[in-house]
Amino acid sequence: MNLISELPFYYSLLCLAAGSVYAYLLYNRERKRDTFSKPVLYSLFALRFFTVLFISLLLLGFLLKRNLNETEKPLILLTLDNSASVVSGKDSTEIKNEFVKKINQLNSSLSEKYNIQSLTFGTKVSQSTTPDFSDKETDISQLLNEVDNNYSNQNIGALVICSDGIINKGMNPLPIAEKFKFPVYTVALGDTTLKKDLILQKVNHNQVVYLGNKFPVEITLQSLKLKGQEATITISKDGVKKSSQTVKINSDNFSQTINFVLEAEKPGVQKYSVSISPLTEETNTDNNSQNFIVDVIDTREKILILASAPHPDVAVIKESIESGQSYEVETAYSDFKKPLKPYSLVILHNIQLSNTQLGIELTNNKQPYLLIVPKQNDNLPGLKISVTSAKVNETEPYLNKNFSLFNLSDELKKYIKDLPAVNCPFGNYSSSAGANSLLFQKIGFVETENPLILFNENSGLKSGVIVGDGIWRWKFRDQADHGNTNLFNELILKTIQYLSVKADKSFFRLITKKIITENEPIEFNGEVYNQSYQLITEPDVTIVLTDEKDKQYNYTMSKKTDSYFVEAGLFPPGEYKYKSTIKVNNQVFSQSGSITVKAIVAEKINTVADHTLLFQLAQNTGGKLFAKNELDKLEKELMTSELIKPVTYTQKQLNDLIDLKWIFFLILGLLSLEWFLRKRSGTI
Repeated sequence: MNLISELPFYYSLLCLAAGSVYAYLLYNRERKRDTFSKPVLYSLFALRFFTVLFISLLLLGFLLKRNLNETEKPLILLTLDNSASVVSGKDSTEIKNEFVKKINQLNSSLSEKYNIQSLTFGTKVSQSTTPDFSDKETDISQLLNEVDNNYSNQNIGALVICSDGIINKGMNPLPIAEKFKFPVYTVALGDTTLKKDLILQKVNHNQVVYLGNKFPVEITLQSLKLKGQEATITISKDGVKKSSQTVKINSDNFSQTINFVLEAEKPGVQKYSVSISPLTEETNTDNNSQNFIVDVIDTREKILILASAPHPDVAVIKESIESGQSYEVETAYSDFKKPLKPYSLVILHNIQLSNTQLGIELTNNKQPYLLIVPKQNDNLPGLKISVTSAKVNETEPYLNKNFSLFNLSDELKKYIKDLPAVNCPFGNYSSSAGANSLLFQKIGFVETENPLILFNENSGLKSGVIVGDGIWRWKFRDQADHGNTNLFNELILKTIQYLSVKADKSFFRLITKKIITENEPIEFNGEVYNQSYQLITEPDVTIVLTDEKDKQYNYTMSKKTDSYFVEAGLFPPGEYKYKSTIKVNNQVFSQSGSITVKAIVAEKINTVADHTLLFQLAQNTGGKLFAKNELDKLEKELMTSELIKPVTYTQKQLNDLIDLKWIFFLILGLLSLEWFLRKRSGTI
């Protein structure tokens, strides 16, 4: 502890001089009069000297500098796996009761010397000392990241992980643990014995398919110690078998992927069951079956390609649109007589549009259309081409870098400049102010601003123009360069998607996921519009959620700045129907639908403990692996470890003298003592 000041050092000498001079002038006269005895006089002189000295130091703003030492005890993180696989073996009762009690006793014993933080982990990490072993997944990497993010600024002495080592979610935890500067001790739970077992390891499938389409299902089968047996895999729906295959198991550690093809027969969310016929020698049949859910959509948009005559461009465009599987394409020629209303988009190839019944019908329907190789001098949407002869330019495409109606992949953007030339009309091009060009024309080495592919929107009616003839060459070049036509298909599908998508003009919109897992909360987002299509939040929005037993859950959505939101929470697996009603300007709007909550079966698939992972975690960080009945050895290791030490932090502290209360009381005490001595001597 010492005094410091921004003022020069000799100012402190002035404080000493001030105290001395003041005390001398005050008591020198008393000395000459023999008013006080020498001991009393010297005492009074000293008291007045220190009083004036301290007051002078306060007036000059001196600071008191001191070092504060703070010792932080080591932190022991005691974590326990809360997943269901931990208690899936024959020792489940022992773990739930005796082991949990011993962990709590270890917590109490260690807390006498260390700071203890108890955590449980599985699907998520929680601060808890009472596990219920109900988590459906195990993610050790999340635990390690949580420790690194939330406790890295503390004096961590050790991390203790009690687990069976089975992980079915997240990343490999070993690289994360290697960064730790403290040891990881592991306690091995569960049974590592390989038992005879058939395991339905994985089911891969499309989340969304279209009605009438066939879709693949990929099933991974694993078996342990069942060499020579046969397993039959069956896929069924609503109790009806859809497909089955028999697999011959030719090794004790067997794994094989089996492919099925199913047909989407009904629209909506469809639930399928996959099961493996159990064998009599199996010890665990809980992992012999799984369910999977597919959303079958019956909303494939109809696209009409209307051409004056067969043409290679028409063929490649049709093939590209059908590759997306979201559209149903119909090709017709000049004898087409059907109404255009059922089609989401009409593609016109080399057909006159203006002043025709076709053009009038498209305008009246506000139906989007795409013109390809339009007739010369036609009244094109957003574009005027003044042609004086039948000449054409061989034109290469180049990308408009300012195009923003939709996004293209970086690979396609780079490849556009390599596409071969097409034939474009020779003439003067003039685009309207609201038109957007995706591709411009490059004639020789000259990059012009003449559009090659252009889009326009007028009064809500979308339209597009592809000026060039011969875009079939683009598909052939893509095939030659890449062995596929993915980039050409992307260009066509992005164009079709932009033109055919319909704007949602409803006044009430409710958005939620159709399919979720049981560890995801059901959430709803809502938007309400007035007659001017401005977002409003005045009316209340309520939602009724109904489960399969007709039990209802009522919610009122929270109002945000310009939208609504509600989190209904977690629900068990099953199908739930919802309905929401709102009244806006005496009009009632409603939205309804269904949500399917899928069960998580990861903890049932693999129940063989992985103590090798636990050993590697401990070894790579300088820790040790202990059995579940060796907690006393773990306690001794932690209590005697030389690596787990307290840390002393030294903090420098500066205080203004005038802020220290004890200085005030010191000065008051000096003056009081001086007054007392003078009073006792009879001078007051």
